[in-house]
Amino acid sequence: MAKVLKKPDLTNPALRAKLKKGMGHNYYGEPAWPNDLLYIFPVVIMGTIALVIGLAVMDPAMVGEPADPFATPLEILPEWYLYPTFQIFRVVPNKLLGVLMNASIPLGLMLIPFIESVNKFQNPFRRPVAMTVFLFGTLVTLWLGIGAAFPLDKSLTLGLF
Repeated sequence: MAKVLKKPDLTNPALRAKLKKGMGHNYYGEPAWPNDLLYIFPVVIMGTIALVIGLAVMDPAMVGEPADPFATPLEILPEWYLYPTFQIFRVVPNKLLGVLMNASIPLGLMLIPFIESVNKFQNPFRRPVAMTVFLFGTLVTLWLGIGAAFPLDKSLTLGLF
């Protein structure tokens, strides 16, 4: 099978005008190496780093109130991103089962590409298994995360029932 490449028409005045302005290089296939990867990406990366440092200097984040080792809070909660895992450990009576449930999450996510390997589409709406797992996992994670902030007796129902 022969590969057909479209050669640019360098006699075209519109293309010549774009090339003169530094635009239109994608029409004739400028390679990514070294043009983009060597010259443009470092500028973007350094600009992003400079922006983050500038924001950190101009508006530093407050660390919070200092810790008091003599006053223990009533309920000790982990950081917000660990709420779903904390909630699983809190509501499951058997701690080994809680560990197995937490270990099954990444194992289940690793199986999705093998389950849906026959699907050739990249559009998530045309990949029903992956989309269903993603939406269900997102809802369960939000439910567990919100429930971790409630007392144990109201954590599974989110205080609604």
